[in-house]
Amino acid sequence: MTPKEILIKTLRHEETEQVAWVPFAGVHAGSLVGYNATEVLTDADKLFEALMEVNKLYKPSGQPVIFDLQVEAECLGCDLVWADDAPPSVSKHPLEGAEELETPCKCTIPKRNSGRIPMILDVMKRMKAAVGETTALYGLICGPFTLATHLRGNDIFMDMYDDEEAVESFLDYCCEVAMKMAEYYIEAGMDVIAVVDPLISQISSDHFEQFMSAPFSKLFAHIRELGAYSSFFVCGDATRNIEEMCKTAPDSISIDENVDMFAAKAITDKYNVAIGGNIPLTTIMLHGTQQDNMKFVVDLLDGMDNKKNFILAPGCDMPYAVPVENAIGVVQAIHETDSVRDMLKNYVAEDDSIEIELPDYEHLEKPLVEVFTLDSATCAACTYMMGAANEAKKAFGDAIDMVEYKFTVKENIARCKKMGVPNLPSIYINGQLKFRSLVPSKEELDEAIRAAMK
Repeated sequence: MTPKEILIKTLRHEETEQVAWVPFAGVHAGSLVGYNATEVLTDADKLFEALMEVNKLYKPSGQPVIFDLQVEAECLGCDLVWADDAPPSVSKHPLEGAEELETPCKCTIPKRNSGRIPMILDVMKRMKAAVGETTALYGLICGPFTLATHLRGNDIFMDMYDDEEAVESFLDYCCEVAMKMAEYYIEAGMDVIAVVDPLISQISSDHFEQFMSAPFSKLFAHIRELGAYSSFFVCGDATRNIEEMCKTAPDSISIDENVDMFAAKAITDKYNVAIGGNIPLTTIMLHGTQQDNMKFVVDLLDGMDNKKNFILAPGCDMPYAVPVENAIGVVQAIHETDSVRDMLKNYVAEDDSIEIELPDYEHLEKPLVEVFTLDSATCAACTYMMGAANEAKKAFGDAIDMVEYKFTVKENIARCKKMGVPNLPSIYINGQLKFRSLVPSKEELDEAIRAAMK
């Protein structure tokens, strides 16, 4: 059985002798061949070379061609900031600040020749010809809600309270964009369309049911009609929305380490939906040892009563600098689980804890807003939570202090542990957790800051 067949059987909800493995090596692919993130996201030949190296080294069941949630946003007028070690981020939202939310004309939906789409389609076709018989290829599209946020900015969160009909119409437009992108990618040979929508973790289950159920159900039905499989890919603590996500009928769901895999799988199994994830991106893949990665995989597999409907994968886009030996260790743990388990039976992870001194929260001169993120430059949910904090800083100026702690930095991992930060992203004010995996509206955050001033 080929690796691809293992994945396809999993998506068909059939038993397999081995778990499917999908390394979400987006910009990390470039690091394997000496290219930076911008190069592999803009140059077809460099992207193809990097993807082939991923395929050779990591022996995947499935493999994404590109992991960049800003492709559609760029086509629709968003300005991007590019980086050497991460995908670009949106720096300008064309619909932000407008008094009313208006749905763009459907003639603005990206075409095959828009932006970087021709480059992506070219690489998809080349990958299909090169490895399509043995590897299932993933086309990743920006989910409707994240695209809506790219276009509207943080204003979308207030719109959901102030103008419900406008939001519904706007999300329907964003769904049309996603459906068209799915069509392009499936025509180019993609086996699986992953709808990547990290902002889903930042809304309540009531808002999901009200605004997201219809567009996502429509989108997954469309992908199925086109003959491809689907994945609902979410980052952050989406625990409260897992069941609602299942009700939209994707073939699979992908989660990161913010979600308890075993609890989530109990829900997805009830709906006969496959679930993928959730190797921690920073503590294990980026900063861990090869043994740490192998042990995580073995422990995860050993903890499952039923491995049917399970796809092993990183929790999201792998960090650029993940050591190659760590991902290879994951591959070994999949293929040689028994021998790896025996090899690690006496293994104890190194204690590299760092001493962290916390602020004296009881005696601060002014409110301190601390934003704990995976990395606001690479994580969309973190970007918009950090955006809310930045707006508050503009409003309050020197009356408050504000700092971001990125989980990609070892010292900040230690700080998160000492603070007891439960999920990323989160906002603390004066050492107290105020917003956990929910992007606050401007009014909500301003009110919390004013309360801390009293």
